[in-house]
Amino acid sequence: MGFTAIYILMGWALYLPYKVGQLHFLIVACMAISAYLSGYAAKVWGCPFLLILFSGILLNVIIGYTFSLAIGEAPCFTVVIVGLTSVFIIKTIIENWKILGGTIGFFHIPAIENILFISYFLVMVIGFFIYKIDHSCLGRAASVAFTDREVAVTLGINIKKLGMLFQIISCIIAGIAGILDAFLVRSLSPEFFTFNMIGYLMCILFVGGYTTMWGTIISTFFLQAIPLIFPSSIASWRQVIYGGLLVIIILLRPEGLITRRLLWSLKSKLPRNSKWIS
Repeated sequence: MGFTAIYILMGWALYLPYKVGQLHFLIVACMAISAYLSGYAAKVWGCPFLLILFSGILLNVIIGYTFSLAIGEAPCFTVVIVGLTSVFIIKTIIENWKILGGTIGFFHIPAIENILFISYFLVMVIGFFIYKIDHSCLGRAASVAFTDREVAVTLGINIKKLGMLFQIISCIIAGIAGILDAFLVRSLSPEFFTFNMIGYLMCILFVGGYTTMWGTIISTFFLQAIPLIFPSSIASWRQVIYGGLLVIIILLRPEGLITRRLLWSLKSKLPRNSKWIS
């Protein structure tokens, strides 16, 4: 259950910048940095969880802002290259830094009481925040920018500032996910923050549906259930299953399983037209 909360947050961290057409893989590097620094601060320095959480948020604001100055309005390909490179660099640094455990890993992170409750509380808070963004002028501006950047500029939308804002928020969310991961698992390995993580997040975003935040929730629960539903002999091939599923969805249903049109259809059938389903 703890990993589900983490992957929902990471799915949203990827979803938000993609609203303006940017695959922001820097979030995996942010997650790794926050996870290791929070684990080290708790184990070696004895820092309390709240201080670590707020420090992690501030750190990722700085990281997100610094990178967004250069790639705030960059094409998707450029943002992807920057993100992939940053993941490789951070992983290499961790593997060669003995105080962080190197390739062996970092263990014995102190336990935090009610960390699972805290994780899902943060998921609900961040989910509410993203919902508000989706239904604000920022969300509408992002939709225009995703569809046609020239039209967005004509309408007076500052694409760079919009991209910077979404990238900074996504880095914050990824940082929170990294901190929760450190205290939920209580051990860290550099092999967790690799291209497998990027592939899994791509699967979460595009299988669930990149046009709405609800797709991330549905796909995360579905993908997390695969190793539990299938026999171990099949579940061990889950990376292949995820990759095949991603390819099939992109070819047959590019917008994913959960689309805005589907949500509007469901909303129209509800007795009171619930405002939350959109």
